[in-house]
Amino acid sequence: MSEDEKLLKEAKKLPWEDRLTHKNWKVRNDANLDLAAVCDSISDPKDGRLREFGPFFRKSVADSNAPVQEKALDALIAYLKAADADVGRYAKEVCDAIVAKCLTGRPKTVEKAQMAFMLWLELEAVEAFLDAMEKAIKNKVAKAVVPAIDVMFQALSEFGSKIVPPKRILKMLPELFDHQDQNVRASSKGLTLELCRWIGKDPVKSILFEKMRDTMKKELEAELANVTGSAKPTRKIRSEQDKEPEPEAVSQAVGSSPAEESAADIPQDIDEYELVDPVDIITPLEKSGFWEGVKAAKWSERKDAVAELTKLASTKRIAPGDFTEACRTLKKLITDVNIAVAVEAIQALGNLARGLRTHFSGNSRFLLPVLLEKLKEKKPTMTEALMQTLQAMHTSGCLSFTDIVEDVKTAVKNKVPLVRSQTLNWVTFCIETSNKAAILKVHKEYVPICMECLNDGTPEVRDAAFSALAAIAKMVGMRPLEKSLEKLDDVRKKKLSEMIGTGDPSSVPSSVAVQSSGRSMPSTEASDGSFARRSAASMLSGKKPINTAPAATKKAASGKSGTNKKSDVGQSKVPKPTEQEDIEPSEMSLEEIESRVGSLIQADTITQLKSAVWKERLEAITSFKEQVEALTSLDPSVEILIRLLCVLPGWNEKNVQVQQQLIDIITHIASTASKFPKKCVVLCLLGITERVADIKTRGQAMKCLTTFCEAVGPGFIFERLYKIMKEHKNPKVLSEGLLWMVSAVDDFGISYLKLKDLIEFCKDIGLQSSAAATRNSTIKLIGSLHKFVGPDIKSFLSDVKPALLSALDAEYEKNPFEGASAVPKKTVKVTDSTSTLSAGGADGLPREDISEKITPTLLKGLESSDWKIRLESIESVNKILEEANKRIQPIGTGELFGALRNRLHDSNKNLIMATLSTIGALASAMGQPVEKSSKGILSDILKCLGDNKKNMRECTLSTLDSWLAAAHLDKMVPYVTAALTDAKLGAEGRKDLFDWLSKQLVGLIDFPDAVQLLKPSASAMTDKSADVRKAAETCFSEILRICGQETVTKNLKDIQGSALAIIVERMKSYGGFQENFESGRSASASIATKSSTKTGKTNGSRHGSKAVPSRTVPTKGSRQEPIMSIQDINIQSQALLNVKDSNKDDRERLVVRRFKFEELRLEQIQELENDVMRYFREDLHRRLLSTDFKKQVDGIEMLQKALPSMGRELIEVLDILLKWFVLRICESNTSCLLKVLEFLPELLDMFRNEGYVMTEAEAAIFIPCLVEKSGHNIEKVREKMRELMKQIVHTYSAAKTFPYILEGLRSRNNRTRIECADLVGFLLDNHGAEISGQLKSLQIVASLTSERDGDTRKAALNTLATGFKILGDDIWRYVGKLTEAQRSMLDDRFKWKAREMEKRKEGRPGEARAALRRSVRDNGSDPAEQSGEVSRSITVPIFNRENYGHPEVHTDRLPMTQTYSGVGPTDWNESLDIITYGSPEQSVEGMKVICHELAQATADPDGSAMDDVVKDADRLVSCLANKVAKTFDFSLTGASSRSCKYVLNTLMQTFQNKRLAHAVKQSTLDSLITELLLWLLDERVPQMDDGSQLLRALNVLMLKILDNADRTSSFAVLINLLRPLDPSRWPAPAINESLVIRNQKFSDLVVKCLIKLTKVLQNTIYDVDLDRILQSIHIYLQELGMDEIRKRAGADDKPLRMVKTVLHELVKLRGTAIKGHLSMVPIDMQPQPIILAYIDLNLQTLAAARMLTPSGPAGQTNWSDSTANNPAPTAQSADAQLKQELAAIFKKIGDKQTCSIGLYELYRITQLYPQVDIFSQLQNASDAFRTYIRDGLAQMEKNAAAGRTPSSVPLSTPPPAALNLSPNPLSPVNTNTLNDSRNLNARAEPTNFSLPPSYAEHDQGFNVISPRVSSYSQSALQQTLEDSRNERLPSGVSNGTLDAIRERMKSIQLGSSAVNPDPRNRPLIQVNGNVNNHPVAEVHGAGNRVQGGILPMDEKALSGLQARMERLKSGSFDSL
Repeated sequence: MSEDEKLLKEAKKLPWEDRLTHKNWKVRNDANLDLAAVCDSISDPKDGRLREFGPFFRKSVADSNAPVQEKALDALIAYLKAADADVGRYAKEVCDAIVAKCLTGRPKTVEKAQMAFMLWLELEAVEAFLDAMEKAIKNKVAKAVVPAIDVMFQALSEFGSKIVPPKRILKMLPELFDHQDQNVRASSKGLTLELCRWIGKDPVKSILFEKMRDTMKKELEAELANVTGSAKPTRKIRSEQDKEPEPEAVSQAVGSSPAEESAADIPQDIDEYELVDPVDIITPLEKSGFWEGVKAAKWSERKDAVAELTKLASTKRIAPGDFTEACRTLKKLITDVNIAVAVEAIQALGNLARGLRTHFSGNSRFLLPVLLEKLKEKKPTMTEALMQTLQAMHTSGCLSFTDIVEDVKTAVKNKVPLVRSQTLNWVTFCIETSNKAAILKVHKEYVPICMECLNDGTPEVRDAAFSALAAIAKMVGMRPLEKSLEKLDDVRKKKLSEMIGTGDPSSVPSSVAVQSSGRSMPSTEASDGSFARRSAASMLSGKKPINTAPAATKKAASGKSGTNKKSDVGQSKVPKPTEQEDIEPSEMSLEEIESRVGSLIQADTITQLKSAVWKERLEAITSFKEQVEALTSLDPSVEILIRLLCVLPGWNEKNVQVQQQLIDIITHIASTASKFPKKCVVLCLLGITERVADIKTRGQAMKCLTTFCEAVGPGFIFERLYKIMKEHKNPKVLSEGLLWMVSAVDDFGISYLKLKDLIEFCKDIGLQSSAAATRNSTIKLIGSLHKFVGPDIKSFLSDVKPALLSALDAEYEKNPFEGASAVPKKTVKVTDSTSTLSAGGADGLPREDISEKITPTLLKGLESSDWKIRLESIESVNKILEEANKRIQPIGTGELFGALRNRLHDSNKNLIMATLSTIGALASAMGQPVEKSSKGILSDILKCLGDNKKNMRECTLSTLDSWLAAAHLDKMVPYVTAALTDAKLGAEGRKDLFDWLSKQLVGLIDFPDAVQLLKPSASAMTDKSADVRKAAETCFSEILRICGQETVTKNLKDIQGSALAIIVERMKSYGGFQENFESGRSASASIATKSSTKTGKTNGSRHGSKAVPSRTVPTKGSRQEPIMSIQDINIQSQALLNVKDSNKDDRERLVVRRFKFEELRLEQIQELENDVMRYFREDLHRRLLSTDFKKQVDGIEMLQKALPSMGRELIEVLDILLKWFVLRICESNTSCLLKVLEFLPELLDMFRNEGYVMTEAEAAIFIPCLVEKSGHNIEKVREKMRELMKQIVHTYSAAKTFPYILEGLRSRNNRTRIECADLVGFLLDNHGAEISGQLKSLQIVASLTSERDGDTRKAALNTLATGFKILGDDIWRYVGKLTEAQRSMLDDRFKWKAREMEKRKEGRPGEARAALRRSVRDNGSDPAEQSGEVSRSITVPIFNRENYGHPEVHTDRLPMTQTYSGVGPTDWNESLDIITYGSPEQSVEGMKVICHELAQATADPDGSAMDDVVKDADRLVSCLANKVAKTFDFSLTGASSRSCKYVLNTLMQTFQNKRLAHAVKQSTLDSLITELLLWLLDERVPQMDDGSQLLRALNVLMLKILDNADRTSSFAVLINLLRPLDPSRWPAPAINESLVIRNQKFSDLVVKCLIKLTKVLQNTIYDVDLDRILQSIHIYLQELGMDEIRKRAGADDKPLRMVKTVLHELVKLRGTAIKGHLSMVPIDMQPQPIILAYIDLNLQTLAAARMLTPSGPAGQTNWSDSTANNPAPTAQSADAQLKQELAAIFKKIGDKQTCSIGLYELYRITQLYPQVDIFSQLQNASDAFRTYIRDGLAQMEKNAAAGRTPSSVPLSTPPPAALNLSPNPLSPVNTNTLNDSRNLNARAEPTNFSLPPSYAEHDQGFNVISPRVSSYSQSALQQTLEDSRNERLPSGVSNGTLDAIRERMKSIQLGSSAVNPDPRNRPLIQVNGNVNNHPVAEVHGAGNRVQGGILPMDEKALSGLQARMERLKSGSFDSL
């Protein structure tokens, strides 16, 4: 055993620390080896030994002995693999030691040190690692810095930015950029590029570039261009690895497709904000003098102060601080008068928001309202600054969506449209830049805001709202928005869906990152035991390592096998296509080759090939050739033979003959083998290429290369040759290789070549060579390519030197373009995917994908408001095309074409021409796909021909040439056809387009699409421009030549008039044409004659030619044989208008009713076209929607002819027709406009005949346009519009037309204002009364007197003079405030007008008005009518209703409605006259006066004014009752409901006053209540203007009438209305329901009113005349008759039940005293009146229920003398009766509902029987009750003295009586209203009875009466009136009843005066007579004393009987 071994053995016994620090290096080395082995054996990371070993490495890795240091690093690596994150405590010391000692060691040591660093990172010791790196990069030795950078690079590359924070690395880089060592600088650049992959280019640039030298910037910029895609981590930290139980499965997942990767692998975006340190700006701001500067008087000083803040705040990150005061100052400066200061302040706020982010949120919310308000500024600089700041506040997180809701709501209601639109644009930006979760939380707040803004009057606001909704929909989907979007109409829904559909799906970032080979190789796992070292410098473009194996060269055999193994390892880690694995040959030794050759080649031959004697080698190679040729099957042996030849004799053979034979053998093998492997080509290619350079072997070598091409394809050979020829030192290799390429292109063509690579090789290598031979060879190669690809190749060589370009042009001439005729001479045996054409067009030239270059910035620049930026963006597009060699793919160009399309409508003509050139270049560069990608931009290009500048048209034609070269003419024809029919194109444009078409058609022979050009050509042949006609004829000649006579003849059906004649003339040379055409023509004419109307014009006789819109262009295959097909005949047989499915109401509901005119928007035009196509016949809508005005005129003529017969149908689609007229008026084509103005008066005449009045929606569609365009520049058009406007005033309504005309006075067009001023004068002169309520608007006319334009002033003065003539001096009240000059002008004009009137004897100004008033008041007729003028009012009523007049109203005074030309009434009588006889609109003025008078009278109720009004109250209500129906009918025609509201309001004001309400007579009340109830039930009222308000007003008015009108009259009217109503009384005929149902609804409503009155009857019993009510009930029951009553009782009839209820309530309240109120009922008629039986029945029922208070003798409670049914005895003393009555009264007093009545009755007892001591009856009562009785009687005495009834004075609730006066307790009985006699003795609980429950329920709901739905609860009715159905009433009443009454009447009469006692001498009663007003005598004074033991009757009953006695004296009854 040697000493060393002994030493090592002894050392093993020492502790680890001693061994590792031993002075002998071998001991230390051995210790490190043992330590590594121990660590490898540890499997548990928590093993205690690991904690023991940790401190050792700090010293061991710093060992001075290099081998020991290396072993120490091995031990450290093993330790770190075994440990876990707990060992991180040792990381700092160990990493510092490695940095200090290991990074400058041997390469292997450095590699292991780097591996150790990576393991520390794996154990999450990131901070220690980065601390060590900061020290490492400061090492003075550059050799140590580069590995540190490399390990940071590798750490970032493998672990990613989530583990390795980029912030600290970014801080290290600036000092590395300035390092003196170039390797350090290169590595730092590589590290920077890697950072760009992780955090993006922009953050890196912004942080690092400012600290970098310019040269470094340029180098980095160039390298950054190569950085594409995003990075993903390839290695995980240990804790994450531990979570994965199966590493194999994980590794497979990592290697799988990107779609299968977990979300955790996707790196998070790094915010640049987090990468920089915060900067304090408050301190320097205070030092800068900011606070003094912002207060300066000079704006420049203020701006400089704010600019200083802007500059300071521009830092990336600002340190948080108190910026409140600064923000307050900036808020003031935002509103600074100087816009520069305001803009600077706004920019400063934006910078603060970006720098402070969430720390600025409070200040942002404080400033937001001011910023949004400031959006009203129109300055571009201000708007841009505001939007940038607002966007910064959102993107920086200063504002959240929930914070800004209220501010946004306020802003979108701002009166400035710009604020609304810009706010919505900002909201859209915020939505687009937010995440989905945030939008889901707040979209419910923002969607209603946007929906409301969709109805805004400004298009920009609507578009912005659409954009915001689309952004929300894109973010959260359509589902959350469905409910909100249901409110949208179809047009808006379609627009929104289109906007949502245009969202670019490509905006979602792709998960597959394109990475270079140097960066895409994942590192191996640490557990593999290997470490793939990577250099940061490898990121640079010139230093990327080649991962593939080196090609077999002459040095390959001698290469080290280790290198190959290493490359194999690297290769295995990189996924490559399978075919590449066979391309690169592996190395094989000569011995292996010889062993595999075996017996294929003789051993002697191989031995001789090794000989040094050339002759032996020649002999051997010759023998070799013979043996190979003799082989029958070469395929299995191809590779081994080629390998043998490459080694023996090999490519280093010096003998030419041997070389020639070698090449021949290889050529033979390649041509003979069925499959020649590509790896064999790779083995031979370098040697063959060198042989090409030698003239002696050139021929054989070129032939061999050609054979290779046949075997594997020229594409592969070319790709391999590029590199060999580029890097070879022999220039002959390059020049001769290029010459071979020339021959290869000639032989094989270009289909297998990647032309882009080939052209770039020629341009970069061949043409740049210093050798002339190389350049010449390259020129020949390019010339050969020209033969196949054509002149397009020149675009790839545009940057070549001019001298070379001229040489190339000469070569092009030698090799002209052959195109498809250039057929390859040779073919390829094996074709694979790599050899085929890719990314090229049909010509093979490559096309570049430019979608990445079409950035949002570029597109935004094309839409910029600055023309310079727009121009720069257009030039950028041209630059992109140049860079792509004007060969591009269509991918991603859709948005670019859309942006360029907008630029074709630019206001800057130079930009339009630049855009046209760019579009032409795009078309040329893209080729045929441009037609699909361009989104129909060709139509916009063609519109540019309408420009009057020649250079613009030439530029457009040039673009068309480029387009034609790219696409085919047949694709362009539809666009050209549409353009030729566009009237806006202009004569010069049409001429140029026809010339261009002719030029293109000249060379064509077979072009069937040319027939589509026939119609526009024919139309243009009648053009008024001679040049257009000539060009069109030339084009027509070409069409005729190409299509032939037969095809042209078939397509002439739509060509008529002079155009047809010209075509016939041109075609006369064709023999068969004339005969065929004439026969077809006659058929067409006959059909047209059948379908024509009275005018009798045939289609052929109409003037003008026809042009077809683009949508009607027939397709290629559509060839219709006859002139008019069967389909056309079918069309002619259909109705002109199809209104079956028309829903006019729905359409009108969408019309926005404005007085101001706004042109139709695009979506409205589209909706109009859809409607026209839906409701108009096909031939008509084709004409109406044509772009040719002549066709439009034909369409109007068709409508004119149909007008007399289709009036109703036209009315149904009138709104659509009016919209179409608006379009035509706006287009201003004179011919079409005159035709429209010719047709419209006829249409209005038809309306008058039909009795139709335009609706408000139709007026809002048409009148604003007519008013605005009335100032047309052609006098004839103006005249027609003026007359049309006057006609509309006559037929529509002057009052409704007036606001539209007033809006016209505000027009910008002077002529329009003049016309409108004249119309105002016309209205004043002819319709003064109708517009009297709007005279204050005359101040608008007066304001025109200050206009500069003399004609405008003159028109205004004339109008005001007309007003002066009508109004007199009153006009000064209406003209508003005027200047002295204006007043002077008006005064002069008024004086002149007065003189003119005096000359013409027209009286004085204003006299006509006063005379008119007098005439109306005195005669009730209009002076205009007396003078013979025809009234202008509407004479055709909508519904004929019977005139229910009253005696007070003289209906014969005025047979029809009059029109007043005066301006408003002046007094009460005149107002009543105007209300009675005026139109609804005129009567409003009268009602205004009435309301004023009523208000004044009500203010002084005791004055004489009220007395006067009370006298006229009945007349007033009568007038208003008649007016209700007229105003409602008027409003139903589409007019405003203004007059209805005034009528109801005046009635309400009348009935609010009880005196006035009581003064209304019963007949008037009958008329009014009937009218109101009928309109409450009318189904049309809710659809009227403000219909719901009118219904409410009718309800309230009805309640007010019931409350305040005379209740007796109300009862009488309502009971009378329970009878069936006359059908003629209804406002409209029944449509959906029968008359019975309508009457039932009416009766139900009357019942509700009666319930209302009956419910309060107990409080008003002394206010009503019971005699008249009982008379009404009697008449109702008598008219029904007993049979009908029985029938109805069984059917539960509601009106009958209501009458019984009223009677029951009366009997209950009055008891037996009710019999004293029958003075107006003929009780002695035969048979007896039915009412008597019902009163009897009620008395019996109530008496049985103990609810009857006897008011008279008990013996008189029944009509007969028999007392069998009377439970009370007949003979009672007066005292007993008195006690019984007092008991009942005290019971009433004890009930709070009847206490007042009870007290009143008690008071009456005390007055009748003063000797009775009432309080003696109350001995058992409480003191409180007696006090209540005493106080109540005193109050009643006061009330009686004041003349008040008990119902009008409320009393307090009585206390409990605690007294029972009845000797026997009352038995509880049923409380049913009408009980059968069998139930009289039934017991029930006593109850207070007011109304049956069913009616009480209905009464509660009276305030919300539904006019259509009235239902009653049947169960409640059955409960109340169950027994009434089975009642048995006698057909007649016994004679005893009459006898008793006669006896009673006789005694009364004898007590009063002597009269005829025999009632039988009286005539019978006329039951059905008039019952209106019968005087009732009342007996005043004290009641009679008690006589004969009989109590006197109640005063009311006595008065009723007294009245009857008076009538008996006269001997007859009045007619009832």
